[in-house]
Amino acid sequence: MRMSVMNNYKRFTAPIFQQLSKHADEKPVSFHVPGHRYGEAWKQHGHNHNNGLLEREAADRFGRLLPIDVTELSTTDDLHAPEGVIAEAQRLAAAMYGADETMLLVGGSTAGNIAMILAACEPGDTIIVQRNVHKSVINGLRMAGAKAVFVRPSYEASDGTAIIPRLGDIENALKQYPEAKAVLLSTPNYYGYATSINLYAELAHRHGVPLLVDEAHGAHYGLHEAFPHSALSQGADAVVQSTHKTLPAMTMGAMLHVRRGRIDMERLREMLTMVQSSSPSYPIMASLDIARAMAESAGGLMFESGLAAAERIRGHLYSRAGRLSIGDNRLKEESMIASMPIRQQGERKQQSLPLNNKHEMKVRQDPLRIVIRDRLSLVSGYELQRMLESHGCWAEMADERRVLLIVGPFISDEDTARFIAACEAIEKELNNREQPEQKSESFANIYGEGEELLAVSEPVPFSLHRINRDLIDTLPLQEATGCRSAETVIPYPPGIPLVYAGETITAGIVTELESLSARGAKVQGAANPKLQTIRIIRS
Repeated sequence: MRMSVMNNYKRFTAPIFQQLSKHADEKPVSFHVPGHRYGEAWKQHGHNHNNGLLEREAADRFGRLLPIDVTELSTTDDLHAPEGVIAEAQRLAAAMYGADETMLLVGGSTAGNIAMILAACEPGDTIIVQRNVHKSVINGLRMAGAKAVFVRPSYEASDGTAIIPRLGDIENALKQYPEAKAVLLSTPNYYGYATSINLYAELAHRHGVPLLVDEAHGAHYGLHEAFPHSALSQGADAVVQSTHKTLPAMTMGAMLHVRRGRIDMERLREMLTMVQSSSPSYPIMASLDIARAMAESAGGLMFESGLAAAERIRGHLYSRAGRLSIGDNRLKEESMIASMPIRQQGERKQQSLPLNNKHEMKVRQDPLRIVIRDRLSLVSGYELQRMLESHGCWAEMADERRVLLIVGPFISDEDTARFIAACEAIEKELNNREQPEQKSESFANIYGEGEELLAVSEPVPFSLHRINRDLIDTLPLQEATGCRSAETVIPYPPGIPLVYAGETITAGIVTELESLSARGAKVQGAANPKLQTIRIIRS
């Protein structure tokens, strides 16, 4: 749905929170889990006269939250069989987002992505998957024992950022593998580039399969006219959103929105009970309920301060034309064709794009995402991030070239001014530095040019079986080109694997890993976190 910026505040209704508050106000005596007994255990220990300031502070900080941290009681409902306030909260969320059903998630979008895949695939089934997906998708494929046909991403034209594959590539994958059970895409990407997916939904439906979308970073989409449209409103069948990322829910709070018809709802609910705790967090569920109520109550007004703050930051850096520059944020929908060449299986020479691969890809930039870089490319994004932190401003993430900011709702003028002051101080420091002779390296194209990587891969089997340790060797990274990786290397954030276990290591992957190592990036899954070596499968 779309809400008008001029909405007046509506009645605030948050059934889970209201029931938890009512229960706490009745001063209940706990003879049930959790062991803190509505926070009484913390309070009594923390305020013991023998305890110090830290213990009292711990009791005070958590004491305000613990009275609503309860379990499944007769009045608080059950996430895995909702009939009361949780069922009502999910109904309200579904109505706001335009879903047939919405499920609250207390395990983040990770739980939703895994459950979608498990619901769609039996062991050995094939699924069409965008190549650059979050690690939770890969874990879902492993748990399902599915075979993934990876489709190479396309690239946003102005900045070279990977976005969803071309429509023609997805169509070719569906034609080559008609047995596929679903198509899974991830949009927007971490940098806020959202691609319209209505044609992708139509394509999947023509082939009789559902479109699953990891929309973790788009929980606010459709709630203000400045934002891109949501995947659900464009025809997706199941959409996962991390409500905690861009709406004021607690960390790990997410939602799964579903349209009935192409999704096995009974199996989806069953899979959610498998991947989520049997003792879900009521504070997280209540925060999801509150975040939805806030968005519904305030409407587009909820985001006005954030939009104004983002525009103020951009305007300041644009006007100065100093060392810090702003990425090209698109506030209006644009039509564009990604620049990546395509090669189909069996083709040895580059062919011109088929007509069905020349459709206009409508890409919008989330205005609440700001990308900042050194205009002279002399300082990496990682260093800029550290410099911002030294001024008390903590960014969402950094890569070799850029720092990514996410501007949340209800941000104050004071916080905005503090960030601008930090930028001014950083520019002054950079201008006083002696400049190095070489510029910061640009991104390597890890997904392959021309002959390195087909647009549509052969089916890649996933399982929970371990690689035989007797077949694993460790090589210097520079010597690993052409070998099959024995580990999955994941820069975090954003949590998108650069190389999967069992995948052939290309020269582009080696270059990118070397660059990450030089910049001190944090990675998961690598036996050598410094990335000086990598484990490979001996042939």
